[in-house]
Amino acid sequence: MKGRFSIAVLLLAALAGCKPDNGYQWNDEWDAPDPAPVVPDPSDEGIVGKPRYVWIDAAANFDDYGNSRENIRKDCERIARTGFTDIIVDVRPTTGDVLFKSSVAPALKRIDRWKGSTYDWAERTADFDYLQAFIEEGHAAGLRVNAAINTLVGGYLCPYGLGSEGMVFSDDSKRDWCTVQNLSSGLTSCMDVSDYGPRFLNPAHPSVQDFVVTLVGELAAYKELDGIVLDRCRYDDSGLQSDFSDDSRHAFEKYAGQRVTSWPSDIFAPGTTTLPSSVSSLQRQWLSFRVKTIHDLVEKASIKAHEVNPDIRFGVYVGAWYSTYYTSGVNWASPTYNCRQEYPWASAEYQAAGFADHLDFIFLGAYAGVDSIHGSSEWTMEGFCRLGAKRLNGAVPYAAGPDVGNGSGFENGGQSSRIPDIVSTCLGASDGLFIFDLCHIKMYDYWSSFKSGIDAYLKTVNK
Repeated sequence: MKGRFSIAVLLLAALAGCKPDNGYQWNDEWDAPDPAPVVPDPSDEGIVGKPRYVWIDAAANFDDYGNSRENIRKDCERIARTGFTDIIVDVRPTTGDVLFKSSVAPALKRIDRWKGSTYDWAERTADFDYLQAFIEEGHAAGLRVNAAINTLVGGYLCPYGLGSEGMVFSDDSKRDWCTVQNLSSGLTSCMDVSDYGPRFLNPAHPSVQDFVVTLVGELAAYKELDGIVLDRCRYDDSGLQSDFSDDSRHAFEKYAGQRVTSWPSDIFAPGTTTLPSSVSSLQRQWLSFRVKTIHDLVEKASIKAHEVNPDIRFGVYVGAWYSTYYTSGVNWASPTYNCRQEYPWASAEYQAAGFADHLDFIFLGAYAGVDSIHGSSEWTMEGFCRLGAKRLNGAVPYAAGPDVGNGSGFENGGQSSRIPDIVSTCLGASDGLFIFDLCHIKMYDYWSSFKSGIDAYLKTVNK
């Protein structure tokens, strides 16, 4: 999904998930019996070799699962037969509405999806608990089940005149929860920006933090759920232009112990999207403040999850491109990783705000193109994996892997021959395999390729 593209475009691609303009529909041939390996038990002790995770985006897979528990059952069985050990089920897509029981977030009633040659709305008419169905059917198939939420989003402005959805659009009281961007035209609420895409919540807003922690607690209350994953736990897609709200100003001035005389230009001039060649002391403090804000939210969420359910695993998804991830206000590394050696703009406070030690697992999007499997640098899958090990420094197990539908060269399918090499490379260079997204495996019929790659890996484990 993310090769050498702009972050904003890539995130919109992720949102679209799959674009099934080839008439993609449910196909009963996916359920044809094939030789089944030993299905792992959902417990840690039953996993053979390193874990293998596949993500299930809510919007991209909604046609199959939104109103059909039977389709959930069928594909969980197929996923297990293919050799994956875990599913990561998106239960709070970018509209911000939810597919689990919540007292603070509205239930998802419709979702935007790609159909034919455009987007339209898909209605949820079923009344079964979507997350609980995946827990039960996934466990019956021998899979561990992890729930993912788009953490700091509250709504989505859709393209093609489809309109908008989500609490920040339907509830005026939530408008001040949204981020304020430092655009060249001046400070602007993301609600007043015309670009399509998710509308982000301000991580420095106390009510937003309480909201996120409550959501995590509600997920942890699903006692049979194996794990919780925070996705988009970061600042919005405008990067360094976010967030310059009054809440962030007050929080930063308290953090820095000084008043900012000219806001926001003392931090960044309007429209700034990249760091200057010479970073000022105040700018260093601002970068540290942003990552500490995310660090503290992750820590609070982790504590809440384990208070409610001591057995649950808690983690995050992040992009593996650490060298530029500071624009999202995230330091996902271990605090023992000396980022200051590589990045002169980083301070001791920035390093200390690494949040890896608050996690039970982490997922790195190694979203290199199909021709960039091997290598030692960022924007190769292997390089992303190995650099991830360096930056995490043993603080937490991690799984890494590509987007096999949106990344450069993956967009039109036809990459079955590459899949076994991808499986071998990512499993060899990390603690597990992470694949985005299930819809691409189905659309391009990569089932047998993944099974072949995983079977080959398991043979090396069993030697």
